Amino acid sequence: MSITPQKLKQGDKVMIVAPSRSLKIVSEECRKIAEDRLKALGLEVVFAHNTTDDNCDMAISTTAKKRADDINQAFADKSVQAVLTVIGGFNSNETLKYLDYESIKNNPKIFMGFSDITALHAAIYAQTGLVTYYGPHYSSFGMLKGFEYTLDNMKKMLFEKAEHELLPSPEWSDDPWYRDQENREFIKNEGWWHIQDGKASGTIIGGNLCTFILNNATPYQPKFEQDTILFIEDDEESNFANFARNFQALVNRDDFKNVKGLVIGRFQKASQITREKLTFIVNKPELKNMPIIANIDMGHTTPIATIPLGGQARIENGKIWIKD
Repeated sequence: MSITPQKLKQGDKVMIVAPSRSLKIVSEECRKIAEDRLKALGLEVVFAHNTTDDNCDMAISTTAKKRADDINQAFADKSVQAVLTVIGGFNSNETLKYLDYESIKNNPKIFMGFSDITALHAAIYAQTGLVTYYGPHYSSFGMLKGFEYTLDNMKKMLFEKAEHELLPSPEWSDDPWYRDQENREFIKNEGWWHIQDGKASGTIIGGNLCTFILNNATPYQPKFEQDTILFIEDDEESNFANFARNFQALVNRDDFKNVKGLVIGRFQKASQITREKLTFIVNKPELKNMPIIANIDMGHTTPIATIPLGGQARIENGKIWIKD
């Protein structure tokens, strides 16, 4: 059974941790905007010891043990109500064996981040049943323009208890916003791709596909229990071939038969995955009759919704509702 953390309220403390790359990769401008945004929500922002700019290694990180120690400290600290990751990267799976899952289970609180943080989301849910949140990083809050949809969806999920309907953003962007905050390219959103009709409800499992499959055949991979709704996305390195073979790795699991619905995030331009190509990839007998919706605001384009991994999703008439 899932464990749902308490919602945030004004005055709560948020601890920033760096399971992948450190704060050193985030500009001073982004840090200032991010802190101001979080404080405007009434939140107190503190930083874990190893998020420091100092002593970074070749991965712009520090040892797996130190990164895990910060996460363990954040969950054990009774004054902290939420744990927010600095940014993604590629090495958060190094920390999994050092996490104190018993302490995390006994001190449930909000944990949020996306991309490489998927390894942690999966491990925490598999080991504890705690609902975590696939949503913006601390660094994401440093986006000057085009952040309204991300912020609105995050507030609905982390501050409110009601089920809410996911809706497409008005526009989206795939530009490197952190390099130039003023000159942005926004694209009118064509809406979701309704690839296959159907009705389903169940537990949300997933995240960043290429990271999620890293936990396969380990104690850190959640099972696809009966009535699973799979939410996945991938980054610009995931072209047609990579996405197809990584997705097949999930389909090959014995418990994939429990997946009743599939939701896929918007692809970055560099992936060159069109609706036609994606329809070809998911045209499998194992997916027959399940609802398949793609091009949602989840993943590596901006803005993004906040998805409760381990929470509940309901798909009906091409619409999606989520709750934790």
